[in-house]
Amino acid sequence: MISLSKEALRDKIKGGWAGQTIGCTYGGPTEFRFKGTFIPDYQPIPWNDNSIPTSFKDNPGLYDDVYMDLTFVDVFEKEGLAAPAASFAKAFAAAKYPLWHANQMARFNILRGITPPESGHWLNNPHADDIDFQIEADFAGLMSPGMPNAASAICDKIGHIMNYGDGWYGGVYIAAMYALAFVSSNIQDIAEEALKAIPAETSFAQAMRDVISLHRANPSDWKETWFKVLRRWSEDIGCPEGVFSSFDIDAKINCAWVLIGLLYGGGDFEKTLSLSARCGDDSDCNPASAGGILGTALGYKNIPSSWKNGLAAVEAKPFQYTTISLNDVYGLSYKHALENILANGGRVGDKNVDLGMQTIKPVKKEVGFEGHFPVERRTLNIELKEEASLTFGGNGFALNGEVASTDGQAYTFKVKLAIDGQDVETIDLPTDYLVRNPTPFWRYRLRQERHEVRLKVLNPSAKAKIRLQDIVVYADNQRNDKIQENIRRPSAEKKEE
Repeated sequence: MISLSKEALRDKIKGGWAGQTIGCTYGGPTEFRFKGTFIPDYQPIPWNDNSIPTSFKDNPGLYDDVYMDLTFVDVFEKEGLAAPAASFAKAFAAAKYPLWHANQMARFNILRGITPPESGHWLNNPHADDIDFQIEADFAGLMSPGMPNAASAICDKIGHIMNYGDGWYGGVYIAAMYALAFVSSNIQDIAEEALKAIPAETSFAQAMRDVISLHRANPSDWKETWFKVLRRWSEDIGCPEGVFSSFDIDAKINCAWVLIGLLYGGGDFEKTLSLSARCGDDSDCNPASAGGILGTALGYKNIPSSWKNGLAAVEAKPFQYTTISLNDVYGLSYKHALENILANGGRVGDKNVDLGMQTIKPVKKEVGFEGHFPVERRTLNIELKEEASLTFGGNGFALNGEVASTDGQAYTFKVKLAIDGQDVETIDLPTDYLVRNPTPFWRYRLRQERHEVRLKVLNPSAKAKIRLQDIVVYADNQRNDKIQENIRRPSAEKKEE
């Protein structure tokens, strides 16, 4: 048991939510403006007392990191610690905020009857390795003080709604660091101990170990670590929008940038946020995670006032799409933490809590996109009116595209997908952005050979359009000469009315 005063527990929970909000605000203006490169030292990242109030007013959608968490906090409040995965999935899918990548694909899956954990599995979700749950797992750690295994159990239930494998591990690792930040202020120890929650042989664990060991070998030069990590771990193979692109929303690389900020920040709040943002890529989510973890370790009272000055103006205001404010969630997470402490063998007294410390157990091993290597990204620019066909050589594909209404009215296309002459399924393609299918067509684990994909619109409409932008092709071996030869062959790509 480790004893912690209730006042300290409340202050650390408050520091975690505040740190996340501050970090998200700070990095917002740079989000994905530096892809595959870091933000130069000479380029300032502005911050002042009005940064948070201005963002709340002018860019409330920036806080998806926070209001996503609040959806799950609200379910715990309404249904208790034993709330089933289905409740979280239902609330998440019905929410009126826009989503992207793994989250949106999971929403689409849930609405068509694919429930968790299948909704986040890589065979059903081409974005399974993306950052989504990693940026939403803060609540799990904040309600599990000193109890990383309890945090992992929550992550198992909720993180598989939208992610699998490395995408899920990102959330497990972030939540474990939050949990440990209640009982340690040593960031190096927190980072190393939390990594025990991830199976050691996974690529996610290997990437985090690289950051930790490179920092230990050279604790003064974060850029050297950044370059070496980028060189080894920046090749995204999952996200159809990121493959063959500088756009990298993969959980693994972005969590490495969180870790660089934490380790090289050395417990300094400003430096931690600055470095995690300057690593680039998803540079609002990464300082949000780093700021939340460090804010938990420091406690709200010890976050420098220059970073908190703007908070007072918004703490009572609900986040957009929710009825919950920062002041509300400070109290809700404190309440849930007390319940979770008791549920995991701890004690709650009048002034103190005794935390039942847990020997960290690794979660189960998951590997997404195993045996699938990107070998081609081919531009299509097909307007799918009635029928289209295309060929590729490999064992999987994903088609990027979009659906849009031309008269402002919602419409749902129904498109039959056939592969090698066999009907596979009929896919709904809604024009409504909230419930859209972000990756219209994909299939993995096909035979390693040449394939024909045929698409037939069952309900054509002149009031909406389907555009197929490009195709990402996978093979079981990047160096397979036969497949490479097939890829280079010209093919008849489309048939329209």
